[in-house]
Amino acid sequence: MSINDVEFTPRIINTIKVTTVVIFSADESIRAVKETIQDYMPWVTVKIASNPLEVNNFKSSKVTVFIVDDTGLIFVDAELIRRNNLNCSIILLSSNDKIHTSPPSVARKLYPHTAKADMVFAVNATNISPQRIITSVVRCAEDRINISCNPRIRRYIFLVIDDEPRWISQFLPLLYKIIGLRADIQVTRTFEETFRFIFGVENEEDLPKNYIKQGHGDDIVCIISDIFFPKGDKLNFDSGKYLVRLMNRYYKRIPIIIASKAVEASTLKDIAFIMPKGDPGSLETLEKYIHDITGLGDFIIRDHDGNEIVRARDIVEIYNLLKTAQKDSEKGHYYRRLLDDYGQKDYYSTWLYMHGYRELADILRPKHHHGTEMITILKRYLKREINKINRTPLIIDGEKIYSLRELHQLLEEIDPQKIQKYSDYDLFSTWLDRLGYTELAEEFRPIHGSGNKLKQQLIYLIKKWIDKHDNKIHPGSRDI
Repeated sequence: MSINDVEFTPRIINTIKVTTVVIFSADESIRAVKETIQDYMPWVTVKIASNPLEVNNFKSSKVTVFIVDDTGLIFVDAELIRRNNLNCSIILLSSNDKIHTSPPSVARKLYPHTAKADMVFAVNATNISPQRIITSVVRCAEDRINISCNPRIRRYIFLVIDDEPRWISQFLPLLYKIIGLRADIQVTRTFEETFRFIFGVENEEDLPKNYIKQGHGDDIVCIISDIFFPKGDKLNFDSGKYLVRLMNRYYKRIPIIIASKAVEASTLKDIAFIMPKGDPGSLETLEKYIHDITGLGDFIIRDHDGNEIVRARDIVEIYNLLKTAQKDSEKGHYYRRLLDDYGQKDYYSTWLYMHGYRELADILRPKHHHGTEMITILKRYLKREINKINRTPLIIDGEKIYSLRELHQLLEEIDPQKIQKYSDYDLFSTWLDRLGYTELAEEFRPIHGSGNKLKQQLIYLIKKWIDKHDNKIHPGSRDI
């Protein structure tokens, strides 16, 4: 590392990785996901179990995910599996239509075996095939294990709340495609489970004054919820409305998306984004909204009515926006008022974290300045980062990479095995984000795999980008 270089140190969100998946199912479509898992997650060993005894007696000190179907779960001993495997998760892939659409209490009454599973997902032969959802299922299990084993590590969490496994199974692959490895996902299915996860206590009256230190509420960047999910014995309780009011009281900064066609959802449109679940194009609309409100996409300034005022693609454009806000003009005063709200909601630090500026995000998050003082502090820190853009190499096999052309050349020549971890941990995307190539980073993010296939996919993307944007000014070269 040169004396003028700045070390590239991305944050790894899941320090505990799934290393083994055990599949026990007579369903050939579930058994066939072995190849998909190993192609997308080459660090994972997949074992196909032939009988319940083999599953029950499996022991590992590493993180293991057990994938079973309805029949398989009936015959395995879940308590023994958990005793034999300290960090494990038992996942039911159910093909039962009733389980697909039932809240946990109903499913457990009709099908007691479902109580053995840590999570339940729906599969069928059409739009939620095991092949389509399996990598999201394993990743969701890994997220859940990491959140529970390391509760005090600073995280960014998308909380998904729905009592029906069917919609969760349809939605998760899209959500993971959007967030990559920048955040975790936690799935809850009842009001009680959700409240406990957010606040760390059972009831609102138990909340201490410093409630932020309880539960995971301070780590949540977005809530995506149904309007109806169980609360106690009330299976059709409009818990979504209750939840929105709670979050508006205790965590007003967290954006909430209500995924529902219910008429009751429309009453929340002033404080939550309403997405009609299942409508044509609804998931694409949701993808755009998530990008815009959670720091995953551009930095967007909106007025108090929600109208977009200005959009910044990278830290240079954010810096220039702050320069405008600092001016003693009508526009400057207007921008400062809007930006004050963004500071109170931790929007700057969240956006910076999502775009690879981990250290800066950690520095700025505790600061709650206002007006010109806030603008001055943000500008000072952003300018430091801008000055580092051309001095932050990606080091692959001892070679320093400073530009897209250098990365393209190295990928053409390198052994594919030497780039494996850069794909597994989204290091390519994070580094591209830091350089200001946010659109290219988005194209890189869903790509995982191994060997020459992975290498050729990356080479193709970079070559396409260079050919299309050859005259694009590098973010670090623009005037500030």
